[in-house]
Amino acid sequence: MELRLLRAFATVAETLHFARAAERLGISPPSLTEQVQELERRLGARLFVRTKRSVALSDAGKLFLEELRPALEQLDRAERVARLAGRGARGIIEIGFAGSAALSGVLAQAIAAWRREHPEVELHLHEMESAPQIEALAEGRLDIGFVRAPVTTPPGIVTARLRREPVFIALPPDHALIAEPSVPAAALAGEAFIIPDQEAGMSFHHHTLAVAERGGFAPRLAHRGRDLIAVATLVALGLGVAVVPESLCQTLALPGVTYRPLRGAPILADIVAAFRRAETAPATRTLIRQIRGLAEAEG
Repeated sequence: MELRLLRAFATVAETLHFARAAERLGISPPSLTEQVQELERRLGARLFVRTKRSVALSDAGKLFLEELRPALEQLDRAERVARLAGRGARGIIEIGFAGSAALSGVLAQAIAAWRREHPEVELHLHEMESAPQIEALAEGRLDIGFVRAPVTTPPGIVTARLRREPVFIALPPDHALIAEPSVPAAALAGEAFIIPDQEAGMSFHHHTLAVAERGGFAPRLAHRGRDLIAVATLVALGLGVAVVPESLCQTLALPGVTYRPLRGAPILADIVAAFRRAETAPATRTLIRQIRGLAEAEG
């Protein structure tokens, strides 16, 4: 049964006037009459009771309209969803983020304004460490990730830098270096370092090695935490020192933890967005365009 015949019947049923219904549909009254008559022939039932002065639904027409309305409404919704999805205004985006990326404000900066302009796009957010995010992106389980660099990316996954910030040193309670306004890297020789549970050379494992290299010593990696928040918590327990981003110092105040900048030229840590180079989903592409714009502004 052709959709045009169903819409013709529904429009006449709403207006109970063939001329007005034909005008609404953008066709001639004779064409509309032919379409309604064709539908009646296919159904084997009269749908309207027509006189020279009036048009009314027959009993069969009333029942048919009652059953037809939900179907037409669903078709209209389906058409609208398809059109919105086609221009990136509807869909689902799977987003991963490192906890420290959220604490830095980068996640909100990248998504909040875009979300207001695309309220019908459904966002699924997953807190994950950086390496698992890259793996999930490559496997198609995530669409965009907010990770701490450096990270190793497979072919097809690209990154855009959204924030660059200096690293600080998190010191436990009563540590002698708390009295210093900044911490010389060499003064950390012999300290027990707490690092995130990450692959060697990634993110703050990498930055910890960079601090030790500047200080001229091999770091003693004594403890690991699930993420940077867990790392700072272990510092508060007096288990060692840690290299952390400046944004963590500004947003995570833990009793007993003191943050001090590193003396000398800053060692810089980046937050990047990672995504597939050849992304095809329209909604995801619109968010990637927003992220690229932020990255360009960041420089």
